[in-house]
Amino acid sequence: MPGTSGISSGISRRSLFAGSAAGTAATLLPAGTATAASNSEPGAKSAACGTSYRAAYHFTVPDQWKNDPQRPVWIDGEYHYYYLYNADYFTGAVGTAWRLATTTDLVSFTDRGVAVPKDTTPNGDLWSGSAVVDTGDTAGFGADAVVVIVTMSPGGGTDHQEQFLYYSTDGGLTFSNYGTDPVLPNPGVADFRDPKVIRDEDRGRWVMALAENDKIGFYHSDDLKSWTYVNGFVHDGIGVLECPDLFRITAGDGTVKWVLGVSANGKGSGLPNTYAYWTGSFDGSVFTAETSDPQWLDHGWDWYGAVTFEKRDASGAVDTAARYAIGWVNNWDYANTTPTIDCDGFNGTDSVVREITLRKASDNRYYLASRPVAGLDSHVSRTVNLGDVTVDGTKLLDYTGISYEVTAEITWSQLTGAGIQLRRSPDGGRHIDAGIYADYAFLNRRNTVNADTSGKWQESHTPFDPSAGTVKLRILVDRTSVEMFVDDGRYVHTSQVFPYLLDTRLALFTIGGSAVFRDTVIREFSV
Repeated sequence: MPGTSGISSGISRRSLFAGSAAGTAATLLPAGTATAASNSEPGAKSAACGTSYRAAYHFTVPDQWKNDPQRPVWIDGEYHYYYLYNADYFTGAVGTAWRLATTTDLVSFTDRGVAVPKDTTPNGDLWSGSAVVDTGDTAGFGADAVVVIVTMSPGGGTDHQEQFLYYSTDGGLTFSNYGTDPVLPNPGVADFRDPKVIRDEDRGRWVMALAENDKIGFYHSDDLKSWTYVNGFVHDGIGVLECPDLFRITAGDGTVKWVLGVSANGKGSGLPNTYAYWTGSFDGSVFTAETSDPQWLDHGWDWYGAVTFEKRDASGAVDTAARYAIGWVNNWDYANTTPTIDCDGFNGTDSVVREITLRKASDNRYYLASRPVAGLDSHVSRTVNLGDVTVDGTKLLDYTGISYEVTAEITWSQLTGAGIQLRRSPDGGRHIDAGIYADYAFLNRRNTVNADTSGKWQESHTPFDPSAGTVKLRILVDRTSVEMFVDDGRYVHTSQVFPYLLDTRLALFTIGGSAVFRDTVIREFSV
């Protein structure tokens, strides 16, 4: 969806693609490091960088640019993960195609190249949408054809968004266009994009959720080719609603809920700029939210365009009590600012895939809890078990690393704050802080290099009850990101960071008292 952005500044998403990519991140690199990658050699890693900024165990685009994930679909025993890709990023040309990677464990991905190319019809490039497997041949392309409904903007602008159809008969590897006319024309509105299509098996039809500014429109279709508007869900105050998501999930207590999700920008209201969601009911046409205000699946600054998708076992059976989710680790406010451009010839990193489940809180409200995908366990290359560590002040650990996971349960009788200093510099002046303070949990990137030059979006907060006397932290650290899971994933913070590659230390800290960091374990991964 590289069209008009939902950011409060009103900057056009498309304009963000138009600047020269190489050199934009020079100020992020360590002193004395040159930015040698050139537009004529976009895929070349700069020897001057000395080493790579490419993530060790997160998905990254092979070269050039990526942004929005597209919901993965299960085909022939593996997930097909499509995402928006611009092969012309380094020339300053705009426009994305759909590139494909496949995976069986959602950790290790195999690149399959561009599946749905851009600029092959007069309608131009492809934005966000969704793929479905048409097992019942409702569209007439054959049983198990893969059908993509996608936003395009005929004429090359951003203000005439319509929905078009592509189909595949080779298992989702390559696609053909279904003519050049839209399957859902624009009724005359500016924002009309990001179709999310699901199968309503209860009623034997397809349902589409579509982003329409402050509304998510719902549409029906029998054949994926003709769509009828039936209703809409409206919510304002969190910017333009984008990348809608709609699914049903069963909680551990057997309660079944529908969830409506959107990517949204709530920064102007002191809310996240990530994935907002409502739990409620859906009768096939109308979504009824249980509360007017949304919850958020991530509270950091950089988990955007996220999608959820079915959890399946090796046989393909669907787990109705869990789903997976993946998000783009970036923010449209500073999307082009990353040292990976100059050092590694790419700009585009995703979060780890996380498993989400529906749980009931103490106030009887249901929420989505997150945890890193279990497939990570099969990629552990090193484990450092520190056991129980007592801390009063700051304790530097005998460990160095730039990509790892650290877990601990912190317990105390009386203190003000506690947490972990990640990617700490040799002199202790630079670090990322993650932990709890008073009545909130936080992730703070202020004291390391990051892309937020405004200085406004440095520390993210979520509620915390200090009377509990304990908190569980699970933190995934990679070369350009930190993801903090608090108390079994009740809250998650994801933020993009660019620590100097020499900042490899790790420390535990407390404020106003002592604490025990129990079962402290560090794991490294090889993917």
